[in-house]
Amino acid sequence: MSPWWRHAVIYQVYVRSFADSDGDGIGDLAGVRSRLPYLRDLGVDALWLNPFYPSPQADAGYDVADYRDVDPRFGTLAEAEALIADAHAYGLRLIFDLVPNHTSDEHPWFRAALAAPPGSRERARYLFRDGRGSLPPNNWASAFGGRAWSQVADGQWYLHLFAPQQPDLDWTNDEVRAEFRSILRFWFDRGVDGFRIDVAHGLAKDPAMTDLGAGQATSGPAVEGHPHWDLDEVHDVYRDWRRISDGYPGDRTFVGEVWVADPARLARYLRPDELHTAFNFTFLLAPWNAKALREAIDESIRAMTAVGAPATWVLSNHDVVRHVTRYGGGATGARRARAAALLMLSLPGGAYVYQGEELGLPEVTDLPAELRQDPTFFRTQGADPGRDGCRVPLPWSGTAPPYGFGPGKAWLPQPPSWSELTVDRQTGDPASMVSLYREALRHRAALPALTEGPMTWLPTAADVLAFERAPGFFCVVNAGEHPAAPPAAVRGARLLLASDPLGSDGTLPPDTAAWYLE
Repeated sequence: MSPWWRHAVIYQVYVRSFADSDGDGIGDLAGVRSRLPYLRDLGVDALWLNPFYPSPQADAGYDVADYRDVDPRFGTLAEAEALIADAHAYGLRLIFDLVPNHTSDEHPWFRAALAAPPGSRERARYLFRDGRGSLPPNNWASAFGGRAWSQVADGQWYLHLFAPQQPDLDWTNDEVRAEFRSILRFWFDRGVDGFRIDVAHGLAKDPAMTDLGAGQATSGPAVEGHPHWDLDEVHDVYRDWRRISDGYPGDRTFVGEVWVADPARLARYLRPDELHTAFNFTFLLAPWNAKALREAIDESIRAMTAVGAPATWVLSNHDVVRHVTRYGGGATGARRARAAALLMLSLPGGAYVYQGEELGLPEVTDLPAELRQDPTFFRTQGADPGRDGCRVPLPWSGTAPPYGFGPGKAWLPQPPSWSELTVDRQTGDPASMVSLYREALRHRAALPALTEGPMTWLPTAADVLAFERAPGFFCVVNAGEHPAAPPAAVRGARLLLASDPLGSDGTLPPDTAAWYLE
């Protein structure tokens, strides 16, 4: 039997926005524990939790001050251990987020570095450099806007590819490597099933610190030859980590956040002795267009097959505009999102569901400036709205905010329109988005065809995608503007599930997907 992670459906829990147990307006680990029955009944296989470690929250917890504890806002270490046990009791695996590229500026190591002189052991754990006169060491820019260097009192500069509160670690340093080996073992010993690795393509930097050249952007998919993204040296780190994970029972796993332009470069992270899987940004970024979606699917499968790794499929996460909105918003976006869910969940490999996508939540685009928290919004003076709009707390029940999220006011305001999208409102409605996800996940778990096996494209009209998964499963997606008949190979099969009702003659309306079984 193949390892669970090769075909798992993993649900992303953005902890601060999932469920609030104590009324402070922020989701917490106790809230996650209270909703485990919902996730079990939804039909997912595992959970990925965004960071809950002690942190000043300059970047929503991706500025970690202590990798071996829990921020009091989210609970205690004992609650994290209880969450692992409870999830396992419900048959759910648990993946924690790991942030190895940088720490918080309040991490004890960085405080020691500021107190120590240039050239010291304490500073060698980070990337401190002398400037060019009054200028920083090079022209590197922060992914959140502004330059990537901050100057300290003695005149040296330190690198932060994200916020100034997130100083980059130096991964050529033996102490850094040893520390993260210890962190991995700390959580593996407590039963965690794996780690999602933040900015996995960013740990190695060009030691010459050369300037960014033309076409070498700070954000977006990295191109080959970039001085601080996707350097070959980063692979040594993951070979080291793989030896640790392989020493534990239960198929422990790593999934990398690897944002590179070339699927072949992505595949290098997934060689048999490195990471197990990686997020598929090629598929996520594809527009709602049959040709673009097919190209993204083919590129991804081809690249992963070359190294024996499974593809993964994802439509949304905590860093991108929710796909209901990306696909056009309103009724059109929701209809396309329903079809996209059936497409994603029928592809070979694994899949990720971002919390709230199973409810059809759209991006919240009208958050007041004074309530926003994403550093991107502030470092670009509002030119980039940031990521808060996809992080608004979930609506569980009721007709008014906070919709059962917790007993108190939520940390970001929920729209009045979400009263129609709560879990309670949708449960029991066979036409709802959450019912579609539950039914699709139930079939996916039961059908041998919907695991890792190959897929075969069927000839169709230009705006239609259709493929077969053996034995006897077919998926058809009409991404066009006009009704479309399923291809001839499908017409003798039984309709299993459709994202929206089909025509009386079996045609698929625009923006509709259907599953069939022989």
